[in-house]
Amino acid sequence: MSIRDWPAGERPREKLLRLGPGALSDAELLAIFLRTGVRGRSAIDLARDLIGRFGGLRPLLAASRERFCAAPGLGDAKYCQLQAVVEMAQRCLKEELADHDVLASPRQTRDYLGLRLQSRLQEVFACLFLDNRHRVIAFEELFHGTIDGASVHPREVVRRALHHNAAAVILAHNHPSGVAEPSRADERITQRLKEALALIDVRVLDHIVIGHRQSVSLAERGLL
Repeated sequence: MSIRDWPAGERPREKLLRLGPGALSDAELLAIFLRTGVRGRSAIDLARDLIGRFGGLRPLLAASRERFCAAPGLGDAKYCQLQAVVEMAQRCLKEELADHDVLASPRQTRDYLGLRLQSRLQEVFACLFLDNRHRVIAFEELFHGTIDGASVHPREVVRRALHHNAAAVILAHNHPSGVAEPSRADERITQRLKEALALIDVRVLDHIVIGHRQSVSLAERGLL
């Protein structure tokens, strides 16, 4: 049965207009993006199949072009559209942060870092470089690791902070397992970076660990 044959209240697009996007399931949101299904499968059926195939929205968003385009109902056009949507969301959040003190917008900061890092299937260590009013100068992914971790080199972080003439930084990395709980290794590297950056008068304001739909602040935990 085509989605057009469903009761109006059950169709994803009409449901979004009536209740807002938060009321839709992952499959319903993906079906709106897909717009059409394939022979014998509606868009919602295809969306459910894809979420099952990739293991959720997070790995679908992080899939390589080759793997994404190999899935039924997808291709280069859909890949470009999805990457464009993700990039627009990232830029929108970055614009919101750019003119404000990030310490006054902790939720926006976490949302931005989460959008940048939570879909990554390998560990990524990144920095938000800030000016003396704690406004964002730049975001950089500095180290990329395996699913188990990334090697973080304080000297490189110091070099990039000097390059941007930063007055402060917020550190961030993801846990591909989806669990945001900081490890003892996370605590140790935070202290090493804090000490290294203090030598050039750059403050570490926080270290955010990104999981799947959750994040943990080491500053809030008193670990900074």
